[in-house]
Amino acid sequence: MPTLLARTAALCLLITSLATAREELQLTLPPRWFGVPGVPVSLYFDNVVLTEKPEAYRFEVACDIGHSEARHWTTTPAITDVGDHTMVVTVKDAKGTVVADGKTVLRIAPADAGAGRELKLLVVGDSLTHASLYPNEIARLLSQPSNPKATLLGTHRPAAAAPGVVHEGYGGWTWERFLTKWEPNPKSQELKYRSSPFLFAGAGGKGTLDLPRYFREGCQGKTPDVVTFLLGINDCFGAKADDAKALDKHIDTTLDQAEKLISAIRAACPQAVLAVGLTTPPNARQAAFTANYGDKYTRWGWKRIQHRLVQRMLARLGERTQDRIFLVPTELNIDPVDGYPENNGVHPNPVGYAQIGTSFYAWLKAWLATTAEGGHTAP
Repeated sequence: MPTLLARTAALCLLITSLATAREELQLTLPPRWFGVPGVPVSLYFDNVVLTEKPEAYRFEVACDIGHSEARHWTTTPAITDVGDHTMVVTVKDAKGTVVADGKTVLRIAPADAGAGRELKLLVVGDSLTHASLYPNEIARLLSQPSNPKATLLGTHRPAAAAPGVVHEGYGGWTWERFLTKWEPNPKSQELKYRSSPFLFAGAGGKGTLDLPRYFREGCQGKTPDVVTFLLGINDCFGAKADDAKALDKHIDTTLDQAEKLISAIRAACPQAVLAVGLTTPPNARQAAFTANYGDKYTRWGWKRIQHRLVQRMLARLGERTQDRIFLVPTELNIDPVDGYPENNGVHPNPVGYAQIGTSFYAWLKAWLATTAEGGHTAP
């Protein structure tokens, strides 16, 4: 029979092991996320924990609606589900021991939130926005009955953009590029040579940030009610995943630039609501990263960076509703397997892009539901 000392040592080892597992998994959930009756939404387990092998764990979700499947929890809300639904996520190891747990709230907005209102929307982002598929999905959902009369603002209309869809989304762009990218004498009409749409020639031919002029000339004098952002991949993709201190410093710099762009837009349109999408997770396949980057960048490297970036965005930009700044959990409702092609590490397929569009749409409906005409109450 084990001695008391041996049993105590074993217990201490178990406690230490569980604490280590909890710390390593870093279960990360936003305080709330959003849904709309009739529109499917899911929480993909791989997207909320930091592990190379999510299949080694069992995920349990306690919620009064929806159900769990192998890789995700999902629901298609009914009209009777409108309101808040607390979700408790529990992660267990192969032995059934709880190694992590957390809580979030799924807010189901009324299907007719904002019906008949005017809504002007500016969508800002990188290559995921340039692809135009998630802006198309936002526009498609907003075109359904019982929605606001939406107008998208912007100067960029790629070939894939649906009728009426414009935005400011450019491949390879970062938060900083929207503040600084200036090409006074572009060598060609290629997009890579274009300047930020928010910059105009100033003294000495230098580019000057001028958001009021952008809205006058690029948006026919209209200013947005809502500006959405989906950035962060290009800002942080090359950061050092193995150096926690350097990574946080890199993310600090990225979020400093985000704050500058947000502040500039706020100054130009003080009443606008600014909705920042949480940077989307990677394709679940390492082969997709190999196809794109050879052995230079790995899925696990980007996963660690992206997970930390989401944590820092939640800490720095979360709960800023008094500034009319909101976070949209675009990282939850995207399938890291079926939402990506087999040969691309960070760019979704049409399924994944539609899921991003759903996340923005559901947030919009939640915001509309809590605002009177012209109001800015937090969803």
